[in-house]
Amino acid sequence: MAGLVAAARLRELGIEARVLEKGDRPGGSMLLSSGFVWRHRTLDSFRDECPGGDRALQTAIVEQLDERLDWLEGLGLEALERDTGNPSTTGRRFDARSLTDLLARRAGDVRLRAPLTALDDGSVILATGGFAGLLARRLGVPLRANPWSEGDGLRLARERGADMSSGLDEFYGRALPASPAVVEERDFVRASQLYGRFAHVVDDGGSTFFESEPSWSENDLVQAIARRPGGVAWYVLDAGTPKQRVRERTVADMVVVAEELGGEVRRAATLAGLGLGTIESSKLRTPPFTAVKVTASVTHTIGGLRVDRAARVLDAGRNPLGGLYAAGVDAGGVATGGYASGLAAALVLGCAAAEAAAAESV
Repeated sequence: MAGLVAAARLRELGIEARVLEKGDRPGGSMLLSSGFVWRHRTLDSFRDECPGGDRALQTAIVEQLDERLDWLEGLGLEALERDTGNPSTTGRRFDARSLTDLLARRAGDVRLRAPLTALDDGSVILATGGFAGLLARRLGVPLRANPWSEGDGLRLARERGADMSSGLDEFYGRALPASPAVVEERDFVRASQLYGRFAHVVDDGGSTFFESEPSWSENDLVQAIARRPGGVAWYVLDAGTPKQRVRERTVADMVVVAEELGGEVRRAATLAGLGLGTIESSKLRTPPFTAVKVTASVTHTIGGLRVDRAARVLDAGRNPLGGLYAAGVDAGGVATGGYASGLAAALVLGCAAAEAAAAESV
């Protein structure tokens, strides 16, 4: 999203840009998302949710996102929804395919299967999607994102002397049905098992490992699962849990998708019958019981290049590296310690990078 946004904004400002897309289609992971672009309602709530994040970047997102969303709609695409369903956040939802197609048209010169291999003397906006692929392989968990985000932008910027942000070991992801389930790209949104807060969570050996209550996003729980042996866990539910709702879906709906995709779902009249050892939990009161095997997955990284509010890449002395910008999750540290919308960062910083690059070229 960040690269297409930047190119579209540059063309509005009278500057032609080439979008070099490593993959065989435009849109990156935006195309695979739910299409929600949102922010925390206040800077204070953003800071509470992501206490290690860069305050200047968080401030920019809180102050600018609504205007940037208006700009996006002004390009000719109406939002599907104007409510996130979460009282702590505000934003809009777009159809991901329509949004990708619109931005690709507005971006103009989009070249596919064209990875950036070196930084030239002109202005470059890095929007390569972070290093989700590398991190997923290191953790041994599935990638819930496009397959081309391998840290190319970070490598090129580091060769130029760029500094790195905080949060390099953090990521945003979702729990998905574990193997033998087969989860294709088209299933990424609907396959998410987003009910860890209602479940009793144990690892593959039946031991509890996450003692606190998961956050509303459950991103903290997913990161904890990723660091368990095999990157898997079991969500254990009692008879009342499937009726709980998460946005437009019930827990039962999500369990059905796990079964449909071939995931392991166990049902029993007693907790012992689940075959997960001795389980005791105040959340499990009423039989029958259900256990769903899940795996952590990586959607995007949280750490990345250090940038300022104008999306200029900075060196270790906090000085801008002339002509070099980063947007989307190539720009790191926005959500360190928590969770925030990657699409919001892509939209705000993509526009900021375009405007800064345009000003520099005058």
